[in-house]
Amino acid sequence: MKLLNTDIKNNVLADMERILDENREELLQANQKDLDAFNRDDQALYDRLVVDQKKVDLMIQSVKEVRMQKDPVNQEISTKNLDNGLKIINKTAPFGTIMIIYESRPDVTVEAAVLAFKANNKILLKGGKEAYHSNKVLVKLWHQALSENNLPEDFIQFLEMDRTQTQEFLKNPDQDLDLIVPRGGERLIAFVKEHAKCAVLVSGRGNNFLYVHKEADWKKSLDVIINAKTHKISACNALDKILVDSGIEGYEDKLKELKQLLSDKGVSILVDKKVKTVLSEEDLIPNESIWQEEFLAMKCVIGAVAGLDETIEKINANSGGHSATIMTQNNSVAQTFMENVDCAAVYQNASTRFTDGGQMGVGAELAISTDKLHHRGPLGLNELVTNKYYVFGDGQVRV
Repeated sequence: MKLLNTDIKNNVLADMERILDENREELLQANQKDLDAFNRDDQALYDRLVVDQKKVDLMIQSVKEVRMQKDPVNQEISTKNLDNGLKIINKTAPFGTIMIIYESRPDVTVEAAVLAFKANNKILLKGGKEAYHSNKVLVKLWHQALSENNLPEDFIQFLEMDRTQTQEFLKNPDQDLDLIVPRGGERLIAFVKEHAKCAVLVSGRGNNFLYVHKEADWKKSLDVIINAKTHKISACNALDKILVDSGIEGYEDKLKELKQLLSDKGVSILVDKKVKTVLSEEDLIPNESIWQEEFLAMKCVIGAVAGLDETIEKINANSGGHSATIMTQNNSVAQTFMENVDCAAVYQNASTRFTDGGQMGVGAELAISTDKLHHRGPLGLNELVTNKYYVFGDGQVRV
């Protein structure tokens, strides 16, 4: 696609901020239709679906933050002058066309589009049917902002497809696709990988782990666990698995205190065989596959581990590659944990809830990538570009 002037892109975003503010009621009414039609049994999905005045404020803020960021396109990465006289400049360049497939969250329709557009990409939005009315209004507002600046509406496209139509589109797209980002569970990711004909960047599930080392500050550990588990259960950065070192002083009493605190917060608990000997009234995990399950609910597993090596092995075998925390006052142990746990974000003495573009200083994010190519972690504005080599010569030929 033709590269747009930075000022033009920023004008579109400034207009979108105003248009969002002016059309709050239309958006809230559309969202209410989605909420009325939704089955409340899935509380996490319902929470993601809700749009209120605060959520609209956050949408506007996310557009503004991207508008204020430096244009990531056509930025010089490196320059080399070769002995043969060639000058080679490596610059950032747009991907081209990005497709994002996501469930429930209407704010993704704003964040994904603003990032893609500022990075000079076309974006195809395939939202879930549960947010249909909300997404329809948001895309209409985007189109208004584009039209007011004499730009084609196809920079931001809303795909109204069911599963079968989506599968056919992935196999035989009616336009060039350069990158697909599936935001959802393993079934969605597997579905996209099976049928896509272009690069797929996985925004993986959570299933995040926290390890309480024997040299942990126990009070800090409890505070971090409660925040990571209960602050927002619908988030992919929420905590699901707690591993307690059996060598910690007062091990049994600490397990009982942790259990009571979680129960008081309304969190249901499953335990492994080792912890069951202490917390005998709690349900035993039904099978080992539970260690790989993302809950998105007020539910967690407490397990016992005998040291750092067992912890690292267990996390790497079971986590979604998203986030993991070690609670310890021993910086050397923390360093070993953080270097060897294979996750996009690793923490010492902090909640996994910080794995978020805004919290990490990236700004609005398209997703949290758990892939290793081309980027891992929050996909912000600077991660929605690829690179391109510009080679300048004066008649050179290779011999």
